[in-house]
Amino acid sequence: MVFARFLGKVDKKMITLGKWITKHKNIILLIAVILLVPSAIGYVTTRVNYDVLSYLPATLETVEGQDILVDEFGMGAFSMVIAEGMDMKEAADLEKQIEGINHVTDVLWYDDFLDISVPTEMMPKDLQEAFFNGDATMMIALFDNTTSSDDTMDAITDIRNIVGKNVFASGMSGVVTDIKNLALKEMPVYVVIASLLSLLVLFITMNSFLTPVIFLVNIGMAVVYNLGSNIFLGEISYITQALAAVLQLAVTMDYSIFLLESYEANKERYPGDNKRAMAHAISNTFISVSSSSVTTIAGFLALCFMTFKLGTNIGIVMSKGVVIGVVACVTVLPAMILTFDKAIEKTTHRELIPSLNGVSKGIIKGRWVAIILFIIVLVPAMYGNSNYEIYYNIDKSLPKDIPSAEANDKLKEEFDMSNVHMVLLKDGLTAKEKNSMIKEIEEVDGVKWVIGINSLIGSNFPDTMIPSDIKEMLKTDNYELQFVCSDYASATDEVNAQIADMQDIVKSYQKDAMVIGEAPLMKDLSDVTDIDLKNVNYISIAAIFLIILITFKSISIPVILVAVIEFAIACNMAVPFYADTPLPFVASIVIGTIQLGATVDYAILMTNRYHKERTVNGRSKKEAISIAHNTSIKSILTSGFCFFAATFGVSAYSEIDMISSICTLLSRGAVISMVVVIFILPAMLWVFDGIIARTSLDMIKAKVVLRDSVQNEIPAINEKSVSN
Repeated sequence: MVFARFLGKVDKKMITLGKWITKHKNIILLIAVILLVPSAIGYVTTRVNYDVLSYLPATLETVEGQDILVDEFGMGAFSMVIAEGMDMKEAADLEKQIEGINHVTDVLWYDDFLDISVPTEMMPKDLQEAFFNGDATMMIALFDNTTSSDDTMDAITDIRNIVGKNVFASGMSGVVTDIKNLALKEMPVYVVIASLLSLLVLFITMNSFLTPVIFLVNIGMAVVYNLGSNIFLGEISYITQALAAVLQLAVTMDYSIFLLESYEANKERYPGDNKRAMAHAISNTFISVSSSSVTTIAGFLALCFMTFKLGTNIGIVMSKGVVIGVVACVTVLPAMILTFDKAIEKTTHRELIPSLNGVSKGIIKGRWVAIILFIIVLVPAMYGNSNYEIYYNIDKSLPKDIPSAEANDKLKEEFDMSNVHMVLLKDGLTAKEKNSMIKEIEEVDGVKWVIGINSLIGSNFPDTMIPSDIKEMLKTDNYELQFVCSDYASATDEVNAQIADMQDIVKSYQKDAMVIGEAPLMKDLSDVTDIDLKNVNYISIAAIFLIILITFKSISIPVILVAVIEFAIACNMAVPFYADTPLPFVASIVIGTIQLGATVDYAILMTNRYHKERTVNGRSKKEAISIAHNTSIKSILTSGFCFFAATFGVSAYSEIDMISSICTLLSRGAVISMVVVIFILPAMLWVFDGIIARTSLDMIKAKVVLRDSVQNEIPAINEKSVSN
């Protein structure tokens, strides 16, 4: 009763607000257009981060080591530059060119140790192998800022523009630069594809040609508001930016459809008074959409509990987008519909989707088939969901013909190396200890060579011959740096074992010593996100379970609805396992929470009508389920196909696997959730109706009859029963 009175008060206030909105629709539209200006400025000025490794927790040793590199050595990143077909003089000129590029602090190469007139045989054997192979030579370019900084990416771009076609810049900075270039090219296309495909679905499912356009304009404005307000975050990930518009379009389209349906119903209730009809539609929409959007917001906010802060970035932006979508739906959209009301009526056409009454009856009659299929599919779905392959190597998610991929291939081909780790030592070790440590590191599987101050000291290479700039490059008053070449690629079991062995060695010599670099960061990424995956799923399930429990005041209903959608998620995630398709780590983390939060609304919609028919209208189990299914099937289909359309096109177009994989899972997940809710949920409600009646407060108070209707046939759904 208290909750009912609260809703009654909200309804009255929203009707008052709705009347004000309809009365001042022109002012609202003017404000909405004006707000686009600061939003566009905010969108353009919000920095985009293209390095997902930068979202690792700051407390990790590898991240702390990166900060020390910047503070102590003035170096935040490096790139291996491979040059082919150059003699020593040409290579020396190339080195000078690269050193002259902004934000390149230094270039480590042969002439830093010996004059180019001195034969390379004078160098230690390991260093010869490090810098030369036939007519190919390698240099290590050092940058004064971090891997994903704009300065470093600009420097990589300048290196590529200045040097010839036989010169290749490899390393993580090159990968991040290529991600930026790809994302900037693709992101505008994402929005166009998602909009056009969503428009197609709306043209088919709605009876007006103009209404879908109005919907997209309204959601487009909400997307701009959302992206513009990201300026308070300082920066957002390129993954967040790529998905924000598409996901906001997908998950908030329902709200627009609900407003229009409510408006059309209220126009019949208040003929000739469209403003009054819209005021009531605004009230109805706000109450329904607010409760519906809470589950979607909860799914996104669950991502904020990840220790890997990319989840927080996505969670904040998307939950904010849903809130903005709700506000736009009950303010800007009503003003637009009223403004173009006559044009909407002139562009109406007959419905293209036929009546689904017969389909609904058939599904209800075949409920036991649905239950049997559910049981048969459950075990393989759960097994596949638990065993699909995840990859953490970021450059694996990119096309093979981009510059960084070609450079990394050259690095492997010419110098048989895939990675360079760094050992960061605090000052205090003796030369003897450092030499001993280097020898142990060189014995680790997959280590090719080690470059450090002490590796340069040998019988033919006295300490006095080491130039001062080399010492400055590799040593400060507090720290010393060593480069370690690895045969193994990042994010592989081999390199992770190698890093673990190296960490054991350096820690045995100095407790504060660190092994840092791209591969150690990816190893930490794997460890962190494995824990996040479990935690985020548990949190999202618990949050949405609690929301449904409060909404229906029932213990059993949230169990059934969450179980149904989790089954759909398991089916979705099992596909990559049986198709032998590895998933990028980001996709595996976010998909469960997003699919649960965004598509559980389909189940809530049907269950809400079933609950109303059982409690308020006193229907039998058979009648309640039949009415609920028949009246919700079209809305679920429209919502599911809009979600599919908004994400499928992006998944097919994008060459960035982190984005295309997420969109593939979302588009497939929307369809699977839609199918499961339409076919499995009514069967579940039928089987567990007795338990629901005994564990739901409203049903207990209403003294819901547990026995089924005496009729053998499912009653026809007439217009009167539907309107109830």
